[in-house]
Amino acid sequence: MSASPLTAKIAAPYARALFDFSVEKNIMHQITADFQNLDIFFSETSELIEYLNNPVVSEEAKREVLTKTLKSQINTETFKFLMVLVERNRINLLSSIINSYLELVYETASIKMIEVSTASAFTNLQKSTLIQKLKELTNAREIRLVITVDPALIGGFLIKTESKVIDFTIKNQLQKLAKHLDTVLEI
Repeated sequence: MSASPLTAKIAAPYARALFDFSVEKNIMHQITADFQNLDIFFSETSELIEYLNNPVVSEEAKREVLTKTLKSQINTETFKFLMVLVERNRINLLSSIINSYLELVYETASIKMIEVSTASAFTNLQKSTLIQKLKELTNAREIRLVITVDPALIGGFLIKTESKVIDFTIKNQLQKLAKHLDTVLEI
């Protein structure tokens, strides 16, 4: 969800163009599924991302690798889009383009992406309870959680939406208590 502002700014028109095209051609669901799968695939294959982002690797070599690894796995239009990115030397923006595209899709479908940092992994019951509460708070039709486990939080969880941060972590409560004790003890 977080990219550099410059990268996001460059990626946005590509994402918008693909989004508009997918709506016009009535293939938004296929491209969205492809991008969700590609996002997972690329997060698990960092060597491929490094290879595609390498400016020394030729355009033809990048095309060949993408053709061998992805052509049979994704929609034809999604593959053509990847080839356009290679041709325009923008394949290094793919992750940001995927994120921007998915944000457009989720916004259109009233789906909210919410980042949650937690000290320990949630159970399925805790996830579904949190999703229900967040649906009520945000009036979203659907909630997509991006969960990060961070043991440094000690306990509890931190919720980040587009405009709000809600901190229910033990670490935060201990920091507030320490500040309070500092002010009380200075008297």
